[in-house]
Amino acid sequence: MAANTFFILIFIGLTAGILSGMIGLGGGVVMIPMMVMMLAMDQKMAQGTSIAIMLPPIGILAVYNYYKEGYVNIKFAAVIAAAFIIGGFFGSKLAIALPAELVKKIFAVLLVAIAVKMFFSK
Repeated sequence: MAANTFFILIFIGLTAGILSGMIGLGGGVVMIPMMVMMLAMDQKMAQGTSIAIMLPPIGILAVYNYYKEGYVNIKFAAVIAAAFIIGGFFGSKLAIALPAELVKKIFAVLLVAIAVKMFFSK
Protein backbone atom coordinates (compact mmCIF):
# COMPACT_ATOMS: atom_id res chain seq x y z
CA MET A 1 0.00 0.00 0.00
CA ALA A 2 1.37 3.40 -0.99
CA ALA A 3 1.97 5.94 1.78
CA ASN A 4 -0.44 8.47 0.26
CA THR A 5 -3.19 5.82 0.12
CA PHE A 6 -2.52 4.96 3.76
CA PHE A 7 -2.88 8.61 4.81
CA ILE A 8 -6.09 8.99 2.78
CA LEU A 9 -7.50 5.93 4.57
CA ILE A 10 -6.55 7.41 7.95
CA PHE A 11 -8.17 10.74 6.97
CA ILE A 12 -11.39 9.01 5.88
CA GLY A 13 -11.54 6.98 9.09
CA LEU A 14 -10.88 9.95 11.37
CA THR A 15 -13.38 12.17 9.55
CA ALA A 16 -16.11 9.53 9.62
CA GLY A 17 -15.39 8.59 13.23
CA ILE A 18 -15.46 12.18 14.46
CA LEU A 19 -18.69 13.00 12.62
CA SER A 20 -20.32 9.73 13.66
CA GLY A 21 -19.41 10.19 17.31
CA MET A 22 -20.23 13.90 17.32
CA ILE A 23 -23.59 14.02 15.52
CA GLY A 24 -24.61 10.39 15.12
CA LEU A 25 -24.09 10.56 11.37
CA GLY A 26 -23.81 7.13 9.84
CA GLY A 27 -20.23 6.48 8.85
CA GLY A 28 -21.27 5.30 5.41
CA VAL A 29 -22.74 8.69 4.56
CA VAL A 30 -19.27 10.14 5.00
CA MET A 31 -17.02 7.24 4.03
CA ILE A 32 -18.69 6.08 0.83
CA PRO A 33 -18.45 9.42 -1.02
CA MET A 34 -14.89 9.91 0.25
CA MET A 35 -13.79 6.45 -0.92
CA VAL A 36 -15.42 6.97 -4.32
CA MET A 37 -13.91 10.45 -4.81
CA MET A 38 -10.55 10.18 -3.06
CA LEU A 39 -9.68 6.57 -3.86
CA ALA A 40 -11.55 6.21 -7.18
CA MET A 41 -13.32 3.22 -5.66
CA ASP A 42 -16.33 1.64 -7.38
CA GLN A 43 -19.63 2.44 -5.62
CA LYS A 44 -20.34 -1.19 -4.74
CA MET A 45 -16.80 -1.69 -3.41
CA ALA A 46 -17.12 1.47 -1.31
CA GLN A 47 -20.44 0.31 0.13
CA GLY A 48 -19.15 -3.15 0.99
CA THR A 49 -15.96 -1.72 2.48
CA SER A 50 -17.98 0.80 4.51
CA ILE A 51 -20.11 -1.94 6.02
CA ALA A 52 -17.00 -3.96 6.92
CA ILE A 53 -15.41 -0.88 8.50
CA MET A 54 -18.37 0.11 10.65
CA LEU A 55 -19.06 -3.16 12.43
CA PRO A 56 -16.34 -3.13 15.13
CA PRO A 57 -15.99 0.59 16.00
CA ILE A 58 -19.66 1.50 16.07
CA GLY A 59 -20.62 -1.73 17.74
CA ILE A 60 -18.21 -1.21 20.61
CA LEU A 61 -16.80 2.17 21.61
CA ALA A 62 -19.25 4.76 20.28
CA VAL A 63 -22.29 2.89 21.60
CA TYR A 64 -20.62 2.42 24.98
CA ASN A 65 -20.14 6.18 25.42
CA TYR A 66 -23.79 6.91 24.67
CA TYR A 67 -24.99 3.97 26.79
CA LYS A 68 -23.08 4.99 29.91
CA GLU A 69 -24.67 8.45 29.69
CA GLY A 70 -28.16 6.95 29.37
CA TYR A 71 -28.64 7.79 25.69
CA VAL A 72 -29.37 4.33 24.30
CA ASN A 73 -32.87 2.84 24.17
CA ILE A 74 -31.96 -0.87 24.29
CA LYS A 75 -35.44 -2.13 23.36
CA PHE A 76 -35.71 0.13 20.31
CA ALA A 77 -32.13 -0.66 19.30
CA ALA A 78 -32.76 -4.42 19.49
CA VAL A 79 -35.88 -4.28 17.31
CA ILE A 80 -34.29 -1.95 14.75
CA ALA A 81 -31.09 -4.06 14.72
CA ALA A 82 -33.07 -7.24 14.00
CA ALA A 83 -34.89 -5.53 11.13
CA PHE A 84 -31.60 -3.98 9.96
CA ILE A 85 -30.00 -7.42 9.69
CA ILE A 86 -32.80 -8.61 7.41
CA GLY A 87 -32.87 -5.34 5.46
CA GLY A 88 -29.09 -5.35 5.11
CA PHE A 89 -29.15 -8.85 3.65
CA PHE A 90 -31.77 -8.02 1.03
CA GLY A 91 -30.40 -4.53 0.37
CA SER A 92 -26.93 -5.88 -0.32
CA LYS A 93 -28.34 -8.51 -2.68
CA LEU A 94 -30.23 -5.76 -4.55
CA ALA A 95 -27.20 -3.44 -4.71
CA ILE A 96 -25.02 -6.24 -6.09
CA ALA A 97 -27.63 -7.06 -8.74
CA LEU A 98 -28.02 -3.45 -9.93
CA PRO A 99 -25.52 -1.60 -12.16
CA ALA A 100 -22.95 0.36 -10.10
CA GLU A 101 -23.88 3.68 -11.75
CA LEU A 102 -27.54 3.24 -10.78
CA VAL A 103 -26.59 2.41 -7.19
CA LYS A 104 -24.39 5.52 -7.12
CA LYS A 105 -27.28 7.68 -8.35
CA ILE A 106 -29.70 6.21 -5.81
CA PHE A 107 -27.17 6.92 -3.05
CA ALA A 108 -26.70 10.52 -4.23
CA VAL A 109 -30.45 11.20 -4.43
CA LEU A 110 -30.91 9.82 -0.92
CA LEU A 111 -28.14 12.06 0.46
CA VAL A 112 -29.65 15.15 -1.18
CA ALA A 113 -33.16 14.30 0.06
CA ILE A 114 -31.90 13.85 3.63
CA ALA A 115 -29.92 17.09 3.46
CA VAL A 116 -32.90 19.10 2.16
CA LYS A 117 -35.23 17.65 4.81
CA MET A 118 -32.78 18.38 7.61
CA PHE A 119 -32.04 21.89 6.33
CA PHE A 120 -35.69 22.91 6.23
CA SER A 121 -36.89 21.15 9.40
CA LYS A 122 -37.26 23.01 12.68
